[in-house]
Amino acid sequence: QPVEATDDAFWDQFWADTATSVQDVFALVPAAEIRAVREESPSNLATLCYKAVEKLVQGAESGCHTEKERQIVLNCCRLLTRILPYIFEDPDWRGFFWSTVPGAGRGGGDEDDENARPLAESLLLAVTDLLFCPDFTVQSHRRSTVDTAEDIHSIDSCEYIWEAGVGFAHSPQPNYIHDLNRTELLKLLLTCFSEAMYLPPSSESSNTNPWVQFFCSTENRHALPLFTSLLNVVCAYDPVGYGIPYNHLLFSDYREPLVEEAAQVLIVTLDYDSSTSSSPTVDGTTTGTAMDDVDPPGPDNLFVNYLSRIHREEDFQFILKGVARLLSNPLVQTYLPNSAKKIQFHQELLVLFWKLCDFNKKFLFFVLKSSDVLDILVPILYFLNDARADQSRVGLMHIGVFILLLLSGERNFGVRLNKPYSVRVPMDIPVFTGTHADLLIIVFHKIITSGHQRLQPLFDCLLTIVVNVSPYLKSLSMVAANKLLHLLEAFSTTWFLFSAVQNHHLVFFLLEVFNNIIQYQFDGNSNLVYAVIRKRNVFHQLANLPTDSQSIQKGLQRKKKSPEPISRTNSQDGVSMEGSRPAAPAEPGTLKTSLVATPGIDKLTEKSQVSEDGTMRSLEPEASQLSPERNLPAATSDGEPWSGEASHSRQDRRRLSSASSSGQWTPTPDWVMSWKSKLPLQTIMRLLQVLVPQVEKICIDKGLTDESEILKFLQHGTLVGLLPVPHPILIRKYQANSGTAMWFRTYMWGVIYLRNVDPPIWYDTDVKLFEIQRV
Repeated sequence: QPVEATDDAFWDQFWADTATSVQDVFALVPAAEIRAVREESPSNLATLCYKAVEKLVQGAESGCHTEKERQIVLNCCRLLTRILPYIFEDPDWRGFFWSTVPGAGRGGGDEDDENARPLAESLLLAVTDLLFCPDFTVQSHRRSTVDTAEDIHSIDSCEYIWEAGVGFAHSPQPNYIHDLNRTELLKLLLTCFSEAMYLPPSSESSNTNPWVQFFCSTENRHALPLFTSLLNVVCAYDPVGYGIPYNHLLFSDYREPLVEEAAQVLIVTLDYDSSTSSSPTVDGTTTGTAMDDVDPPGPDNLFVNYLSRIHREEDFQFILKGVARLLSNPLVQTYLPNSAKKIQFHQELLVLFWKLCDFNKKFLFFVLKSSDVLDILVPILYFLNDARADQSRVGLMHIGVFILLLLSGERNFGVRLNKPYSVRVPMDIPVFTGTHADLLIIVFHKIITSGHQRLQPLFDCLLTIVVNVSPYLKSLSMVAANKLLHLLEAFSTTWFLFSAVQNHHLVFFLLEVFNNIIQYQFDGNSNLVYAVIRKRNVFHQLANLPTDSQSIQKGLQRKKKSPEPISRTNSQDGVSMEGSRPAAPAEPGTLKTSLVATPGIDKLTEKSQVSEDGTMRSLEPEASQLSPERNLPAATSDGEPWSGEASHSRQDRRRLSSASSSGQWTPTPDWVMSWKSKLPLQTIMRLLQVLVPQVEKICIDKGLTDESEILKFLQHGTLVGLLPVPHPILIRKYQANSGTAMWFRTYMWGVIYLRNVDPPIWYDTDVKLFEIQRV
């Protein structure tokens, strides 16, 4: 039966208890009961929510000076964290927090209702006030007694930023009670924002989250200090236990839960589709004329706005060092096991790093300006290599590859990769001596040859990254050179080329890599040239690829016999590094969340040509925006001119690769011809034509079987004037699009869902953004 809202004694029992923790609230308020109240006595649930919000508002007004008030605020906070997911899962209730409560605690008079705030807004404003509440969540600046208590409305919260760093120089005394209280309030914020989990994925970018939208608007007077506090708390955190090994075993670390919560709140507030931010007009140009030299107004989302406006070198340095330190933490583990605390929030950090680079181009250039970028690269390669066999970590694989794709669009990244790789992080890869470029190629080879099946959509991306950096690689090691040739060998078998419509693209990417290195970096790359000469039969076989129906059928028959995606044999892997563990598959029963499909490589990137002075110009044809080709699924459409797609209409394409009656795609001679004729083999064939007879002659003359002599000859050889005219360098740069924006949203919320297990905020509620699956 409905209980009157005025029955204070009844409602107060929900928050008066002193000795509760958030775990207790979850245990005392079971899911079944919340749902029962929602269905059977909705007015009681409504009153409970509204009363709990009212208590938070009162606490924020009064400044929470007594222990009792603080306890009430924390209990209301825990209760709302418990209840909100059950409000969001029911479409009929979803609007409840956005309605005003008539005559509620606003003087009771009707005339007040006009400007009454929706419950959601009151809740968010109260929480932000409470996050800068002296002696509750921040250090009080006054040393005197309670009677001169700071008026919560007169304080300038910018003086109370939680940690030194961006825009704030003073690092407050750590206070673990404040950290715990902040963590609970942030948990409630995250729960408010999680309404996004209860809506199915859609490509509509209009799908803005009303909670985040209000929270990051000018209505929130604490937006700037809060953004700065969250960012600084994350980037200043040092899990090593303040430099003393094994310190974390002696002291409980109150900072870590706060840092995790801060990282999660931060990435959710930055969930913003940048591809729609400049509004293009009908003809594809952006609105605004050349006369407007004022910067366009930034996005309404203040967090995105502040992030994009950070520009001081020392701020960039602070952020980059912080993120690199935290990402490297799992690698440090391996020298002195358990000497430092192992953090678990690297996925949130990768999303944050992605947002920083995507929204703040100055930051991206700063990252690439020095070899500090390698402190981000090495941990990413470590995660990619470690997760390659684990189905539950497909999302981690994708975000790591996306970040490298974004970085590889800039020339400086390729240049930085030439730095020798000396840090020996134990990784399950063959031992080699060489540069960071060698490390990247060897890890990518490992992912392609020994990752699980679901990584196949990433092969295009991995090879695009290698193509983008290839013109700048001064000298590949023998190990890396052999890996590249092994990939070409695997991808150019007839059964692989004929078994899917886009498989031949991988061969094109690899040939482009070889061409770039031969044309632009021939001098230092005798190892690669030697590997090409040794494996010359692979190139001859490609040039003579059979195109008649009978051979195509025969090639496909081979596949039936050996379904292994890529031969593991003849890839002389050698010994793995010592101290490394092989990449393990997920434990059976591991939970994972589903992800939406990512756009094909032609949607993810746009081509730019590098001119001789090193500047880039975009090559995207203007018409491409309008052509129906762009909207086909990634598997069939591809913006590459050599795939023969650009010039064919859809009917043509059907003819080229006749779909059989069962809807199964089958390769035809016309289709094979359409791309075989475009294989860029001229440069390599010319190189073989010139060098093979010379190398054979040396071997015969000197009776050589020793590699080192041949390598020495190749080092001093030259092909100046003998190769075709160098082709212009093509870079495929990542471009923002709503497809990846949606992917990031599902990935990010999936991570947050799985990581919040204590208490399990969303567990067993009816989320719609993704499915929860067991491996």
